[in-house]
Amino acid sequence: MSGDVPGPADGFVVPPMPPRPPGPPPAPPVAPDALRALAVALLNLTGLGLGYALLRRWVWAAACWAATAVLLVVALPADPDGVPAGVLAGYAVVLGAAAAHGAVAGLRSRLSWPGSAPVAALLGLVLLAVPTGGGVLYGNARDEATEQMLLDRLQHADDLVKARANQPFATAQPGFRDALGVYADLGHRHPGSRAAHRLPDRMAVYYRTVAAAYAQQKYCEAITPLEFLRTVPQSMREQDLGTLATWPDSRLADALYGCGANELSGGQTGWTGHFGELLTTFSGSAQAAEAEPAVKSAVDKAAKDVGGDDPCAAVSRLSGLGAQIRTVASTAPALAAALDKDADRADRGAASGTYPCGVHQYRDGSFDSALTSMNKFVRDHPHDANRARAQKIAIAAEIAQTVPAAGKKLPTTDSGGSIQVTIKNDSPDDIEVLYTGPVTGSVTVRACGSCSAYSFGATLALGGFHPCGDSGKDYPQRTISLPPGTTYFLHKPRGGSTASPASDTAELRPGYVYTECAYTKKGPGALS
Repeated sequence: MSGDVPGPADGFVVPPMPPRPPGPPPAPPVAPDALRALAVALLNLTGLGLGYALLRRWVWAAACWAATAVLLVVALPADPDGVPAGVLAGYAVVLGAAAAHGAVAGLRSRLSWPGSAPVAALLGLVLLAVPTGGGVLYGNARDEATEQMLLDRLQHADDLVKARANQPFATAQPGFRDALGVYADLGHRHPGSRAAHRLPDRMAVYYRTVAAAYAQQKYCEAITPLEFLRTVPQSMREQDLGTLATWPDSRLADALYGCGANELSGGQTGWTGHFGELLTTFSGSAQAAEAEPAVKSAVDKAAKDVGGDDPCAAVSRLSGLGAQIRTVASTAPALAAALDKDADRADRGAASGTYPCGVHQYRDGSFDSALTSMNKFVRDHPHDANRARAQKIAIAAEIAQTVPAAGKKLPTTDSGGSIQVTIKNDSPDDIEVLYTGPVTGSVTVRACGSCSAYSFGATLALGGFHPCGDSGKDYPQRTISLPPGTTYFLHKPRGGSTASPASDTAELRPGYVYTECAYTKKGPGALS
């Protein structure tokens, strides 16, 4: 039937399939090769996974590449701290495992290239130079990073010093100490570094900056910084300082002398401490030898000033110098004798200057101070030529404390006159009568044994108040001779009386007889 496909039912027979030709015989198993295993292990130890690559174990090769990539990410760029120990340990474990696993795999597996196991092993040995060289290069990079870090620390310390160059030392000192700590650490902990090799130059700048006040001749300000610099050798290595170790010594001696001499000439007291330190610490220095002449000059100047416009200031200066010089002498045995002589001269100058000081005080109207000065002079100079006048000035000053007009003129040593003045005492106390005017002096009148103090009411009696008027009493009395003119009197009770002094002013004229009467009032009254 047309278009039909014949089948077996139609008598068509399918011929049988021809037999397949035989395939190639199976490859014989690879004989174990220890050298090949070694080659794979060495190639994997390079960290490049080359052993796995030659075995065409790409997954394991990629694992090695990934481990190396992680290491490079962590390690680069190199820094002073290097790669964390945990990362290095982990990477070492990975390489060890890759070498062991690669050796096992390469024992019975052929290499894709090169065909010879010895060549592959040799290649592995050569390529081990890659991680070794990389380690060396990384070490160098790490060393350079460390050097840069140390140089940065050095620069930071330099900046600390520079920023404090114009600050007072008290303000700048913490920064100077911090910088010194950095310099000391670089020298002791990193002696071979480039930063440490630059320390001598840096320390020279450091010393000049700290001691800038000395270069500006600000000697008092320079003392503390120079004392600080003398402690620097305790922190720094000797080779980093060289001659700087003793650099502050002569400058400190200069500063102690310069500051002390300025204070001495200026009347300040701080010179004793500075000269004392100079004579103790630098006793053999040229500056110490200049100390005593400076003291002697100060005493001479103060003694000369006693005769100047302000003798009291000179006396005060000399008094202070005497005590101050003895303080310094106690610290300098070698100069003690000379300094003690200077102190003695200062004391004598102060004592002799008491008289001109009292005169100056009297003329300035400082009568209480003049009285004190003159009394001291009279007490301390029993044989001085000015003692008699000093006594009269003291009398006039005491009167002028109560009657200021009495102090208009400086008393002379004149005495006596043509006018008789009788002073009677109508009080139960001894009295001292001071007087000044054309002449100055004092007289004491003994107490009236039969007299008593008057009541306040008695002094206001309608019939009048007449002390020394009882003709039946023998009033103690003294008569003095005075010149014509205004004389100021001051009556003072003596002994334990609590009565207040009383004053009187008399215009004495020739041809008259004058009587002064002293009496005591009770209550609000006073000696009159």
